[in-house]
Amino acid sequence: MTKLDKAKLVLASGSQVRANILRGAGIDFEICPSQVDEDLLKGTITDGSDLALSLAGQKARAVAEKYSDQLVLGADQILSCDGKLFDKPRNMDEARENLIFMRGKTHQLINGLVLILNGQPAWQNTAIASLTMREFTDDFLDMYLERAGTSILSSVGCYRLEAEGSQLFEKIDGDYFTILGLPLMPLLGALRENGVAAT
Repeated sequence: MTKLDKAKLVLASGSQVRANILRGAGIDFEICPSQVDEDLLKGTITDGSDLALSLAGQKARAVAEKYSDQLVLGADQILSCDGKLFDKPRNMDEARENLIFMRGKTHQLINGLVLILNGQPAWQNTAIASLTMREFTDDFLDMYLERAGTSILSSVGCYRLEAEGSQLFEKIDGDYFTILGLPLMPLLGALRENGVAAT
């Protein structure tokens, strides 16, 4: 058997977007969402990059306990705007508040990825995209929230760039997959190195 025949990727995330990206890239994987308490780390780490990597590592390590002989991918995305770190909104009112705060400003989506194999870190990566929201009107915001609905509650930025969320922006600097929450190009390189993707 070749290394590729034996290797299997486990995604330590329940994110449908991340799963769709991996499927679209032709990667064979299974899903096992981690059940880690993110709030414990969020209260102690204030740097967005450090927090994204720490959360991704914590998720991967938790799942790797069940899949010790397989490559486990942990991923996390943090939004930073004006020195403030954001969580996914708990409800539509909070989504509205967050969007008003970010209106006319540039925010960063910071992604942390960690691969664990045999209980040890095999690779880690941080990728950042910068997005500038336009000065949209309150009327536009009302229309956007009504059309987008509760689907935006699963996004730290209260938008889906691949849908109507694109209308919130005037400028985007960064990789599309990074914005979606899974920086694909560096990840594919790491998966090839670890025998999960074909070389």
